Amino acid sequence: MSVPDPAAARTPAPRAPAARKRPTIRDVAREAGVSYATVSRVLNGHEWVSPESARAVREAVARTGYTANPHARSLVTGRSGSVAFLLTEPQHLLFEDPVFPVLLRGVAQALSERSLTPVLLIAGTADERSRVLAYLQGGHVDGVLLVSSHAGDPLPGQLAATEVPVVACGRVLGMEGRISSVSADDRGGARAAVEHLLAAGRRRVATITGPLDTPGGVDRLEGYRDVLRSAGGEPAPSLVRHGDWSRDSGAAAMRALLEVEPELDAVFVASDLMASGALAVLRAAGRSVPGDVAVVGFDDTGLAATLDPPLTSVRQPLDRIGREMVRLVVDGIDGAEPLTASVPTSLVVRDSAP
Repeated sequence: MSVPDPAAARTPAPRAPAARKRPTIRDVAREAGVSYATVSRVLNGHEWVSPESARAVREAVARTGYTANPHARSLVTGRSGSVAFLLTEPQHLLFEDPVFPVLLRGVAQALSERSLTPVLLIAGTADERSRVLAYLQGGHVDGVLLVSSHAGDPLPGQLAATEVPVVACGRVLGMEGRISSVSADDRGGARAAVEHLLAAGRRRVATITGPLDTPGGVDRLEGYRDVLRSAGGEPAPSLVRHGDWSRDSGAAAMRALLEVEPELDAVFVASDLMASGALAVLRAAGRSVPGDVAVVGFDDTGLAATLDPPLTSVRQPLDRIGREMVRLVVDGIDGAEPLTASVPTSLVVRDSAP
């Protein structure tokens, strides 16, 4: 058994190092040799500060390691420094549909560049919508980026009534004057896809639409109809089937098309994810792509190039759309009126429809 050393017992235990005090704005003012008010004006981006004083403050910030306290700043400005990315789809689609994570990545980057924090909210059910609305009404965010709205959903109108600036990805059907939006040229992109198929000699061109309570579903169908009408008449209803953006719905729609239109030789599918389901059905039915049936998708996310065969697709520039959404929501936070913006699409040709 060991015996404690009395001398050791009298030796005081070493003290824990004192926590370093967080630098304050007054520390920055002392370091820079300027007033507290001058530091505040520089940090908040106000004018009426000499270039020499502004440079001294920036250098003092770097030397002291000062960072702004976001909670204190929010009390002064009345702003949270956060913007919601609000997806009105079931949670699983955030991970299944490649459009949403690509758009979220671009939005998060654009917000970070403006020192704003993204807050992910999902409102795919009535209960989730109620909770999200209460959260937004509580002033927890300065703006909302609304993704995948559906006609008839009361949430966009409820959001507009909160007076929190809202920018939608795609037009909000029926609310074009009240909510800002950024859209790809869905109709023009669909026209380019169908014109490409006709130019390749395809004569029986079908389509699988997105849901017709979404602007993308409506506009991509109208682009398909535009081309076929100009080529000689109204497209046959049997050549049109509807999906819900999911892989399974694309597969179901392709099976239905083959049952009623066995002679079809091309299909324009309104999303790459639905096109992946359609390709699997064509393969199982013994139809070669593009030999028997040419296939064109829409979105040109990373999925398109990985399919077998690689998918010809209409590219919507999701990074640019995300940046435009952030720009408009920041303008809205600063008091600007709602605006509508559209960005061009382009056709990326691969093996499924050369």
